Formats: sequence, structure tokens, C-alpha cells
Amino acid sequence: MQQLQSFDYIVFLVYFVIVASYGYWIYNRKKKAQLDSKDFFLAEGSLTWWAIGASLIASNISAEQMIGMSGSGFKMGLAISTYEWMAAVTLIIVAVFFIPVYLKNKIYTMPQFLNQRYNGTVAMIMAVFWLLLYIVVNLMSILYLGALAISGITGFDIYLCIFLLAIFSILITLGGMKVIGYTDVIQVFFLVLGGLVATYIALNLVSKEAGQEGILNGFSILTKEANDHFHMIFKRNDPNYMDLPGLTVLIGGMWITNLNYWGCNQYITQRALGADLPTARTGLLFAAGLKLLMPVIVVLPGIAAYVLHSKGYFATEMLDSKGIIDVNKAYPSLLNLLPNGMKGLAFAALTAAIVASLAGKANSIATIFTLDIYKKAINPGASEKKLVNLGRIAVVVSVFLAVILSLLIGEKLMGEGKQGFQYIQEYTGFVSPGIFAMFILGFFWKRTTSNAALFATIGGFIFSLVLKVLPQLMDLSFLSALGFSKANAEGVYEIPFLDRMGFVFILCVVGMSIITNIEQRRGVKSNGLEIDSSMFKPSAAFTAISLLIMGVIAALYTIYW
Repeated sequence: MQQLQSFDYIVFLVYFVIVASYGYWIYNRKKKAQLDSKDFFLAEGSLTWWAIGASLIASNISAEQMIGMSGSGFKMGLAISTYEWMAAVTLIIVAVFFIPVYLKNKIYTMPQFLNQRYNGTVAMIMAVFWLLLYIVVNLMSILYLGALAISGITGFDIYLCIFLLAIFSILITLGGMKVIGYTDVIQVFFLVLGGLVATYIALNLVSKEAGQEGILNGFSILTKEANDHFHMIFKRNDPNYMDLPGLTVLIGGMWITNLNYWGCNQYITQRALGADLPTARTGLLFAAGLKLLMPVIVVLPGIAAYVLHSKGYFATEMLDSKGIIDVNKAYPSLLNLLPNGMKGLAFAALTAAIVASLAGKANSIATIFTLDIYKKAINPGASEKKLVNLGRIAVVVSVFLAVILSLLIGEKLMGEGKQGFQYIQEYTGFVSPGIFAMFILGFFWKRTTSNAALFATIGGFIFSLVLKVLPQLMDLSFLSALGFSKANAEGVYEIPFLDRMGFVFILCVVGMSIITNIEQRRGVKSNGLEIDSSMFKPSAAFTAISLLIMGVIAALYTIYW
């Protein structure tokens, strides 16, 4: 295995200096504004559309994509791209229908929305939920998978890599959302450039192995030698059906995953909440366009690694401690084949993706803790300066907790051949159906009551747990004929987690409707949001570009069905 050479470290150092220097310049340019908590947490009014779009992608594309999704590409192929391409459509929906509601009602955090729409109890429960989810699932997984990749490339100890990533991300985050937003533009540049370089060289290598040259020949060879890896919709007898159950990715639980993530998630929507509506919409549309490109950067390398592995490459690099193929090592193993300098660029791209995502997540944690827990429940009269300082402390504490968790349980949950990306999706899915039901009814059904929202908050989580353990308690083979269960290696019929999310969402909506109607008959009042139908009318240019993006996605699904 090749390790980084001096020139690679020089390339990486250039990236580090550029990001750090630019971030420091942004921080000092409006240093006085850092005393304002809204400016620190939201960069209110100062992010342009391209900064918003770039920050969305930089924060979203991280170790779970670069490492986890590439690993899933190695195992199941192009189908995992559904998370990216369906996200592009979702971003358009969020830009048209969700963001106008937030901005019209001057909503800056997700718990604030719940407090304004429902009540403080619902908001506080969800604030705690989100903090736990962000730290235990997201921050921890990004740190562990990122460190695993960097360790594989550099040869450094994985624990050292965890600490170095944590320190770098803290330095970026302490400058506030303005620094994060604008440095993310540079992060995306390195992410896309380095990712494309890795894909280019991987495809070239595949073509050379076949005695040919060029990336187009390499792609053609991939589609022939790994034909089973170029199908977007899995049939019921496919071993990957449990992860991506057939048409569910188009008409089922995938919508809940994406709409909850892109429309009801502080970590994501925070980038657009400080802007005006046209700027926010254009930024989201820009991010949707970039989403079309992401599978080229994160999935194709995984498929290329699969083909190269079948030809004898990575014979030992991809094995874990038990001699099992660890798909999370596919991308790092591939990067080790890059020439000097190019490997440094790819290393910078990977680090950029990890650090940007860590910084964005840590900032969201600080925002929720400071504005929605501390200011509301502990010290309502806190000064702006105190809120900003507390936000910085929350950043350090949350990253420190994530470091501890990644050291203690990271390998158990995401090592030993497990798909890290699927781990994140499944465990986030324990709360997302209830959250999405609560948000979508809260947006568009003014009668929805606070107790109905509380039912979705707690009931959604309980329903998810019940459906997870239900296969151990009863035989679910009767669902197999409908495509909603499949036998695992032990012969136990389980429900695919995306279908579980769909079932839980339906249960939450039905339960919320029943509770709301009962309470309305008793005279219980609800707090409807201010909504004007004209808010949902996008510009002609936005509509045209949106149709183009959706047309491209429809064509991709048609070709690779």
C-alpha cells in the first residue's frame, strides 16, 4: 500500500492554509457582528445563493457519503445513488413549499417552529431528541468513518485521526455560521475536484486493466463487468432488497427520509433561514444541481473498486480484523492507487467533506442548545455576548462527546464489514417519520393540535422500535407477498427499514388526525401559521431549471431501471 508522499502533504497543506486563512479573514471582516447571536448561528442576511448551495452540499457530503456510500456502491452498486438523485427533487420541493413558510413566520430554528406552531413542551422534547440524534448518530459516525478513511490513506493511528479531525472542525465552527458558510465554498471546490480526480483515475485504471484507455471505455467496462451494479430498482429476490426495497425508493419511505432531512432538519435548513426567499430558493436549486453530480464522485469509485477487487486489487487492504471484506475501506483503498500529488488532492477533498460536515453539525447543535434550551428554559435574559460564548462552549463539548463515542462504539456499529451509510439512515429513521408527520401537518393543516404533535413525537419513536423488534415476536412472512418483508440469513422475516418508516409515518398521520378531531370537538385551540398562497409561486427561471433537473433524473432512472 502506498502512503502519502511529501508532495501529497504539500498539496494538503495548501488546502489547509487556504481554508484557515479565508475563514480567519471572514471572521475578522465583521468581527463586531459576532456579538449578535443570530449572526453567529445563522449568518443572517450575509450568505449569497452560491454560498448557501455550496454550504448545503459541503455539510451533507461527508464521511458517510465519501466512505459509507462508496462502500454501498461497492456492495450494491448504482442503486444507492437514489439518496442523491431523490434529494435533488426534494430540495426543489423544500425550496417551493417549506422555506417560504419558515421565512414568512420568521422561524430560525426547528424547535422554535414547534414552539410557535404547537407549544413549549413539544419544542423542548424535540430539541433534546435532536441533540441526542446529532451527537450519538451523526457527529459520531462522521468522525469514525472519516478517521477510518484518513487512517487508511496516511497510515496514521485511527485514534489520532479522530482527534485531529475534531480539532480542525472546532476551529472552523468557532467562527460561526458566516465562516462555515463561506469556507464551505472552498470545501466544495476541493471536494468536487478531488472527487472527480479519484473517479477519473479509477475509470482509467479499469480501462487499462482491459487493455484499453480512457474514462469512457472504463465506464463501459464497468457496466459490462459489473452489470448487476447498474440497476436503480431492486427486485424482491435481490440480496440488497432489505436496504433499498424496490419501488419504495420512488413512492415510499425514501420521500420521508429526504423530506425530513432537507426540510425539517436544523442542520440543513439553517443555511437558508438567514436569507431572503429568492436567495434561499436559488441556493437550494444550486444544491439540487450539484446533487446530480454526487454519485459520479461517491458511487462510481465504489463500483470501480468492486471491479478492481475482483481482479486482485486490495486483496488485504479491505479486510478487517476477522478477515471479512470491510466495504467502508473501498474508497480509501482506491485513493491509495492515485499518483503523488493527486492523492494529496483527493485527501484534501475527503478532509474537506468531513470537516465541513462536522462544523455544520456542531453549529446546529450549538444553535439548538443555546437558543432553544438555554435561552428559553434556563436564562431568558442572557446577553447576546453570553449566548455566543455559550454557543462556542457547546461546540467544543458536543465534538468532545462525539470523540468519546466514536472511540467507544464506532467500530462496533460501523466496523467489521458493516455499511456505515446504511447504519446512519436506519437509526435516523427511528425518529424521522414522527418528526416529518408533525411538520407537514403543522405546515398545511391549521387544525393540528399540540397533543397530536406530542403523539407523533413520542409515538413515532415507539412505533419504530416495535416494528424493529416485531419480527422476533411473530412471523411476518404474510407480508412477503406484498413486498413488505423478506427473510434474513436466519430465516426470520424482517421489514425493510424504509418500509418501516412508511408504516410509522402513516400511523402518525392517522393518530394525529384522530387526536386533532377529538380535541377540536372539545374546543381545543391550535396555533396556525401565517401562510399566503402567493408564497409558493416560484420564478419562471427557477421553474425552468427545476424541470430540467427533474427531467435528467427521470432519464437516469429510465436508463438504469
